[in-house]
Amino acid sequence: MSGQQRIALFIDGANLYATTKTLGFDIDYKRLLKEFQGRGTLVRAFYYTALVEDQEYSSIRPLIDWLDYNGYRVVTKPTKEFVDSAGRRKVKGNMDIELAIDALELSPYIDHMVLFSGDGDFRSLVEAMQRRGVRVSVASTVTTQPPMVADELRRQADEFLDLSQLMSRIGRDPSDRPQRVGNENGERSRPQPRNGALESRYGIRQPQDDDLEI
Repeated sequence: MSGQQRIALFIDGANLYATTKTLGFDIDYKRLLKEFQGRGTLVRAFYYTALVEDQEYSSIRPLIDWLDYNGYRVVTKPTKEFVDSAGRRKVKGNMDIELAIDALELSPYIDHMVLFSGDGDFRSLVEAMQRRGVRVSVASTVTTQPPMVADELRRQADEFLDLSQLMSRIGRDPSDRPQRVGNENGERSRPQPRNGALESRYGIRQPQDDDLEI
């Protein structure tokens, strides 16, 4: 790849978490940035997730705060609660529209889009970006049963990046011990930017995981 290409990352937070959980590793978001900074000029790194509005404390909040301080553009919106036909309470938070709009608006300023998602709904977005002259890579995996990426999305992409092969470069070292977020009085402190690995442990309860579609 040319060192002069302008790259933007678009991370579907819930989808990426579900994929890495299935593969059995955690993303080190600091290493993820470095990996793609080494492939060209990293213009933007977007991270999309929905948040449960009425929770006093969300398990994903420390991760969101750290990403916001350390080179990522975090996009959030409140989840919506509804009752399905069986009377079960469901929480849904789909960020597809926000991601698509940001990608299309940024298309004149980038050469390469890297989409971290296996959601087949993004196939039309990938095609639209390609019509604008942007090369699109999709990062997910086909090594699981079933695969975490929709076949139509993988076929539409210019390049498919299997996360199982990127694990050694963007994964958290299993020997890393996460630091506590907070002080002895139980008050939350600002996440420390020096540790790029600890925050990935907080992606464990993203509210839209149950609503993933591929």
